[in-house]
Amino acid sequence: MGTWQAYNSKTSLECVVESGRRIQAGGIDSGYAGLSGMFGMMYPDMKNTKLAPVVKTDAHPVPAKPKPVGLSAVEMGARQREISVSEFFTKNRHLLGFDSPRKALLTCVKEAVDNAFDACEEAGILPEVMVKVEAVAPEGTALPPLSQATRFKVTVVDYGPGIVREQIPRIFAKLLYGSKFHRLRMSRGQQGIGISAAGMYGQLTTGKPVQIISRTGEHAPAHYFEVQINTKTNEPRILEKKQIEWEHHRGTQVTIEMEGKYQKGRSSVDEYLEQTAIANPHTKITYITPEGETKVYPRTFHQLPVPPREIKPHPYGIEFGILLKMLHDTRSHWLSGFLSSDFSRVSPRVADEICRTAGLDPHARPRNIMGAEADKLYKAIQATKIMAPPTNCISPIGEKAILTGLYKQIKADFYTAVTRPPAVYRGNPFIIEAGLAFGTGPDAVAVAAKETPMAEGEHKEEESELARVLRFANRVPLLYQQAACCTFQAVLETSWRNYGVSQSRGALPSGPMVIFVHMASVWVPFTSESKEAIADYDEIRKEIKLAMQECGRRLGIFLKRKEQAKHEFRRRNVFELYIEEVAEACKRLKGGRLAVEKLKAQLLKIAMKRTGGEKTDEILGKKGGPEGLTDSIIVTAEGVEGDVPVEVPESVPEAAALVEPPVPAPEKQADPQSLRKPVKKKPSKPAKAAKPAMKRRRR
Repeated sequence: MGTWQAYNSKTSLECVVESGRRIQAGGIDSGYAGLSGMFGMMYPDMKNTKLAPVVKTDAHPVPAKPKPVGLSAVEMGARQREISVSEFFTKNRHLLGFDSPRKALLTCVKEAVDNAFDACEEAGILPEVMVKVEAVAPEGTALPPLSQATRFKVTVVDYGPGIVREQIPRIFAKLLYGSKFHRLRMSRGQQGIGISAAGMYGQLTTGKPVQIISRTGEHAPAHYFEVQINTKTNEPRILEKKQIEWEHHRGTQVTIEMEGKYQKGRSSVDEYLEQTAIANPHTKITYITPEGETKVYPRTFHQLPVPPREIKPHPYGIEFGILLKMLHDTRSHWLSGFLSSDFSRVSPRVADEICRTAGLDPHARPRNIMGAEADKLYKAIQATKIMAPPTNCISPIGEKAILTGLYKQIKADFYTAVTRPPAVYRGNPFIIEAGLAFGTGPDAVAVAAKETPMAEGEHKEEESELARVLRFANRVPLLYQQAACCTFQAVLETSWRNYGVSQSRGALPSGPMVIFVHMASVWVPFTSESKEAIADYDEIRKEIKLAMQECGRRLGIFLKRKEQAKHEFRRRNVFELYIEEVAEACKRLKGGRLAVEKLKAQLLKIAMKRTGGEKTDEILGKKGGPEGLTDSIIVTAEGVEGDVPVEVPESVPEAAALVEPPVPAPEKQADPQSLRKPVKKKPSKPAKAAKPAMKRRRR
């Protein structure tokens, strides 16, 4: 039966039901035929009319999808834009050390002083810096008390080589701009961020520009600039520039107004300048505090450090991506020439050996080496034995300078200093230096001796003072993030109990002790851009521990000798108590016919001989210091023994207070023994004439 005939015999309701059944069983086409039959029955005159094709749908209608709320890929792509480095650090200024007002004030002073020292030393000038911190009041308000002041003006003046006019705006108002990032030599600054970041912080917190005055010579004009940083483009914006009259014939002055907080104590501006004077005894620092007090840290070492030389990268210190970049940028036409000219410690023979190990032609063009060949070259470099990098790129402080700095700034009884041999981490050479000051000084001992005696049964409370650790990197003090620093961890891991100093597990040693640790390197691995802690490398930690152990051995010798001398001195005192009684008893036995004073002198001489003699007095500070302690200073009530002479009074001109006389030629260094006190030698007795030998007669 045809479709039309089948539907003509049914009602319209039955046709609809039949159409639904056909849709479920046979699909939309079968249902389409059923609907056509229904319409043919209801409207006979429309039998030959063609219906519009039916679009396939689900059995049950689905509601329309809502319009998506999120952005499309086109809209998101339109919002992408470049981020300026200034904009990044504006929102993340805590990465640069400006996370609190007190720390921001310290960071500003530190960056300005570091730049001044670097410029002076590079120009061959003994650094002299003036630092002034003063509280200022916001416009239209009165100056608050210093404890409540929130705005300060920092001024740093150096008498170095000055800055040329064209470079002044970019140096002080452009992030990541400097001369130290791309060269491998020791310097305090290395990223090109510091002083411009301090100016940016002042601009953000006060809206004031950075004021700079610079002069390059006596006959050159002094240039005055007021600059700000454009955070969108990371370019300087010059607000004012002119020539002015300046009283100094050479140097640079920078003034930054900023929000901050001044507070004395640990991690303050005062502590930073004090530690800077310890690690840089060849500098003179004048500090004008916010209270108006003037502190002068005089120059105690009148020799510039040996200027470091720039070196080329060492093959062990580069990574695969850096090698690919160097291969593309080199000017050498041959691979062997590239290896020997662009790296340090790679001779032509070593370059040929690397090429043979990698299976590459020494005359291949460096730019054509990529992919698998570059990977073979990188592995061959790591497998070839290459000499360690040169160390003339590093300028350590030196034992004498460390002793001088510790002696001038810290009161103690014993000082020592150690400079380790050069070492290498990731192809970068570095040197670890350590110093130690122990005790409270003879003045404190004299005051303690005059204290009121305690009653019977009363005990004096022992002071559990922990040692103080002074951390330095390239002569710059590190005052924050002590627990995250490799230096601090190495000090904790040193077993100080082996050297006679009490120490709890996992803690610093106890006692009146100051520990000085300095790392000098062409690239110090800081943990962040704020340069507050040294990253933990096994090579660095090992060298620090070895330096600590050497200082501990010297301290242990000093403490053992002193303790033994005290024991012998107590024995001598016991003998001296009975000498009077023994002499009187002998006089009575002789019936009064005895020279008592002569007997006392003889008994005293015997007691001194039995209790160590003059050596005991020597160790206890009665005469000089203990023997065998190199690069050390012993301070006693009688004077100073060691490589640093007794401090010269302030009335004596500074030129007469030289710790070490200037050396005219670098080859001839001053003999360290000549700096010690002259020892009076007893005149040698003439040798007795030998008597002729005589034969004994046998009885």
